[in-house]
Order: sequence, then structure tokens, then C-alpha cells
Amino acid sequence: MITQLSKLLNQSAISLTDQQKQQLVAYVELLDKWNKAYNLTSVRDPQQMIVRHIMDSIVVAPYLQGRRFIDVGTGPGLPGIPLSIVMPEAEFTLLDSLGKRVRFLKQVQHELKLENIVPVQSRVEEFSASPPFDGVISRAFASINDMLHWCKHLPAEGHGCFYALKGQYPAEECESLPSNIEIDTSHRLVVPQLDEERHLVILKKI
Repeated sequence: MITQLSKLLNQSAISLTDQQKQQLVAYVELLDKWNKAYNLTSVRDPQQMIVRHIMDSIVVAPYLQGRRFIDVGTGPGLPGIPLSIVMPEAEFTLLDSLGKRVRFLKQVQHELKLENIVPVQSRVEEFSASPPFDGVISRAFASINDMLHWCKHLPAEGHGCFYALKGQYPAEECESLPSNIEIDTSHRLVVPQLDEERHLVILKKI
């Protein structure tokens, strides 16, 4: 898996240390092991996890502005854990409402010695953001408007952004945004060996 990951990183022009690569592969191994009992992801093949979970997450890193992020509805830690490994100077709160997922995240935190993640079990609307975050990340919410509604209390006033990870560009969703939200930028992401569209839409309060 290290060889496969190194090849994909080269194709994406992403440079990581050997330790970071080992942590990413160790995360995939833990995800594969726990998945058998906990059903954390529908992706069963570790080689596919490297593409669909690891690379799919870390291609977002160059676009994240700030130091404190919250990954809302993180599930088994996606994209938060891969991002925390490739951005060790940033802090990631990993929020999920399901106890089994948060138990898995704590095990990953312990085994990989990740000091820049905070797994939290909570519904997003009940979670108090103090202090608020530079970025609110989600790849699991059904729609951008749902994300904006449930997460409106999380970004810092003035500079905090919403980062919505999508498949195809969500044109209809982007046309029906609340009046106090605008699209800052949007990016088409290229994930090597993934024959599907990926987009990142960055939004902020006006």
C-alpha cells in the first residue's frame, strides 16, 4: 500500500514524509480491520480505500485556509483524519453523532499518536463552537443548504468558511443559497485513478 500511495502522491504532486505515508496506510489498515465489525464504510478493499478515502480527502488540503477546522459528520474520520496527517500544524475537531464511529476515531488517535485531532460525539446543532472555527468541512451532508443551516454557528465571524466536498458540481444547490451566503471559490478536484467527478465549493457569510 505504501508503494501504491507513493505513486498516487507523485501523480498529484503531493509531497509527504515517510512517517506521514506510514500513518495514512496504518489508518487504512485500522479502517479495514474495524470495518468488518462496525461497518464504517461501504468500501471493502484497502487498495480502493487509498484512492477513494485517502487521496479523495487530501487533495482538499491546498485549499484550506486557517488553523482550526471542524469535520462535520466525519463518519470514520473522512476527510478529517487524512487531512490531520498531511496538515500537522492544523487542528481538526471530528464530529459525529454515532458512538461506534467516535470509538473508532479515538482508537485511531491513540494508535497513530495524532495530537491534532479531537473526536467528539454530538449532534452538530447541539455542539458549541468555542472558539469558532476557521473552516467547517463536510463531505457527508445531503445538501449545501442543510450544511449551512445546521452549521451556521460554527465558523468564525469575518473569515470562517464552509468547505463542501461534492461529486458533480452542485449547480442547483449553488443557485438557491441563503441571502447571507456567497460562493467564495469552487474547484474541480482531480483524484488519480478515480473515474468520477469531485468538486470543492467554498462558501462564506456576507
